Amino acid sequence: QLRLEESGGGLVQPGGSLRLSCAAFGLTSDYYALGWFRQVPGKQREGLLCIDSLDNSTYTADSVKGRFTISRDSAKHTATLEMNDLEPEDTGVYYCAGEEGLGLYQLCIFPDNFRSWGQGTQVTVSS
Repeated sequence: QLRLEESGGGLVQPGGSLRLSCAAFGLTSDYYALGWFRQVPGKQREGLLCIDSLDNSTYTADSVKGRFTISRDSAKHTATLEMNDLEPEDTGVYYCAGEEGLGLYQLCIFPDNFRSWGQGTQVTVSS
């Protein structure tokens, strides 16, 4: 069973940067997608960035385009989220999710397509 473990997060001032890491355990296929999602109270969970293991194709939500990037370490089965120029609106719980299969990074906008989730990590952007 696929298991995800997140690390990073915390408190940062507006305009600052943070890095989140996600490690995947229990993969049974070379083809999978890993992604980062954000949950804000009162709102639906939002797919931010997803990356595909086949060729590192990525999906990036418009809300974070130009500020957040995702990268993958194929040997370690990790996905790293680099967040720059953070805004108070970026505050929330960030979850890593994964799903085995081809081309699944394109389904980032539909979080329900991902069956394996990490425990979440809090990111707070505040002065």
